[in-house]
Amino acid sequence: MSALLCLIAGFVSFYVLVYYCVFRSARCSSSMKLKGKTAIVTGSNTGIGKSTALELAKRGARVILACRNKERGEAAAYDIRRESGNNQVVFMHLDLASLKSVQSFAETFLKTEPRLDILINNAGVIGLGCTEEGFGMAFGVNHLGHFLLTSLLLERLKQCGPSRVVTVAALLHRLGTIDFSLLTSQKDLVSGQSTWDSFHAYCNSKLCNVLFTRELSNKLEGTSVSCYCLHPGVIYTELGRSMSLWLQLLMMPFAKLFFLSPEGGSQTTLYCALQEGIEPLSGRYFSNCALQQVGVKARDDALAKKLWEVSERLSGLS
Repeated sequence: MSALLCLIAGFVSFYVLVYYCVFRSARCSSSMKLKGKTAIVTGSNTGIGKSTALELAKRGARVILACRNKERGEAAAYDIRRESGNNQVVFMHLDLASLKSVQSFAETFLKTEPRLDILINNAGVIGLGCTEEGFGMAFGVNHLGHFLLTSLLLERLKQCGPSRVVTVAALLHRLGTIDFSLLTSQKDLVSGQSTWDSFHAYCNSKLCNVLFTRELSNKLEGTSVSCYCLHPGVIYTELGRSMSLWLQLLMMPFAKLFFLSPEGGSQTTLYCALQEGIEPLSGRYFSNCALQQVGVKARDDALAKKLWEVSERLSGLS
């Protein structure tokens, strides 16, 4: 196991050095203003979600911070209001590890908010454990919770078009796999509880994000809603808060030295949410504020369609 962890750490370090020394982190250059628009950002009390929400607020949007922790969510809303000068930044409780919470959030939002112009599925976890309904944590939070949230809000997005759905995926989707028989029997895409299983579960969930965006674009054809997914870069955030303490300590020096800041990591999310003229690229994958090719499995339309159908059943939509 120690040799495997060293191999993973070596791979990550090599990737970071090559990728960010050769390709500088790009910035979103859009000057679009958002006065009169409403945006939801999940997981926006910290990290790239908070940086994304701050930039949207600076542009005049009404921003809903959809977060699990009320105290931290309200503190983040206060920080963003103060820094942006925009009082239209509010916290709304959303626990993506509970499908009941997702349904409750959607019901409350649809009753109290007349618009939805931008939905940013940003929240993500890496680590072991189960959701309230017994799904693996990475699959349940990173994919299934966002799948249900997007589905429940889709009509409002259509009514307010042109609108966008942006899902934060990752380059690691290339290492992901989807085993539907395992998902049926274990309610997860991995069968174990090791550190490697935790890492693989995260990769699998990111593949789900890319496939979800691909199939969503097919279902949105002919509407004024477009959707995109992205790799934000390797970011120093609280994403690994569910990892063991010793693994967090192992990663910290690499993170401090090489990883992007949350502000830098939010740029491709902002690009996908704001950049004019990318509507014909709906369903595609971006990195470093530019269109990128996805892995082979992420281009499988049949796989994307089946994941959608299975996700509908697991989330109670069908």
